[in-house]
Amino acid sequence: VQDVFSIKQWYQRRVRGNNRDNKSQVKLKSSVEVRKDWELQVEIEFSQISKLHLSYPEKDITNLVECGTLEHYDKRYDRITTKAERPLQISNRLFHYVSTTDDPIIRELVKEGHVFATDSILATIMTCPRSYYSWDIIIQRVGSRLFLDKRDDSDFDLLTVNETANELPASEGGSNSLNKLSLEATFINQNFSQQCLKREQKHFKRPNPFLNDEDDNEPSSVAYRYRKIPLAGPGEPYTLICRTEVDAVTTNASGEEQLMNIKALNEWDLKAGASEWRQKLDTQRGDILTTEMKNNKCKLAKWTVSSILAGADLLKFGYVTRSMPRSSGESIGHSILGTQQFYPKQFAAQISLDMNNAWGILRVIVDKCMQLKDGKYVLYKEPSKGVLRIYKVPLNTFEEDNE
Repeated sequence: VQDVFSIKQWYQRRVRGNNRDNKSQVKLKSSVEVRKDWELQVEIEFSQISKLHLSYPEKDITNLVECGTLEHYDKRYDRITTKAERPLQISNRLFHYVSTTDDPIIRELVKEGHVFATDSILATIMTCPRSYYSWDIIIQRVGSRLFLDKRDDSDFDLLTVNETANELPASEGGSNSLNKLSLEATFINQNFSQQCLKREQKHFKRPNPFLNDEDDNEPSSVAYRYRKIPLAGPGEPYTLICRTEVDAVTTNASGEEQLMNIKALNEWDLKAGASEWRQKLDTQRGDILTTEMKNNKCKLAKWTVSSILAGADLLKFGYVTRSMPRSSGESIGHSILGTQQFYPKQFAAQISLDMNNAWGILRVIVDKCMQLKDGKYVLYKEPSKGVLRIYKVPLNTFEEDNE
């Protein structure tokens, strides 16, 4: 089932309010209910995988299929400052969140590898020691192959906010609750990633595989790169087939094309209605980024891993803050205050993300799953606990939820 998300749909559901709670008092929800008929197969403490190491030769990655259409980044957005901010515009473009086994191109490539996943699923696993909130991934072992999926009705594709901060947002109530902030961050990212583009397009050999003639709105700028990645290491070698995403294209000073991923950092906790970013971003951007690295180190790591998996040349961040309503009848708006650009590998070093450790974590999870019998499993991260569990579940698990 294709999961199509219109950012206008979210905008129409927004509510107002302001609540905050501290970390020890926030009750975090589990991403999924562990049922009585689930059988625990594997338990992995984060302390067991935090020092793993697997050297990875990037030159061995090959692109099997590239499809979609990218638009060029508008470099005028690099000149935005707090004194020349731009309002964030609402776009009606569609974003397709299609899981692994629903992807028609993955089905075409099934004979090419052993492990199949999307970049967001792999990034979640590879950065798991940084995660605090709960998440889950469906694993299907079919003969010599593994398929890693997300649930259709999960919040897997929503962005987290302040997941690694000393104080977490309140679990319920108002626009500053965990769920509302997650929706807001996703809304901001989608809008910003499309607003800062020019209509000049780069077409890949194959069209976007998820386009539907019945869709009224145009799709977002996106390219899908299906990449073949060898998973070496001790034991049997495996081949990973991963669908990765790129948001835009740009040119460097030499006129060479560079692929780019575009993300937004957003300020939501306006003290006394005042934006700290508006006061400090132009002169103390490093301090603001350092705070974001501390409060959102899991989200930043996942963005970085996804960019590296996709072979993106650049990772662009936008700084977006709230524009408080002037009257009680208005909704909260948002403004773009600036941008910043990094090379993904260099940014990984800056946030202390060891990619060799990330590859080692993925290899261990794959090894554990390859030792399981054919069937359906759930890889589950419990909220606030540094442990992963793999449960064997009945084959019809979650399917009855969608009927």
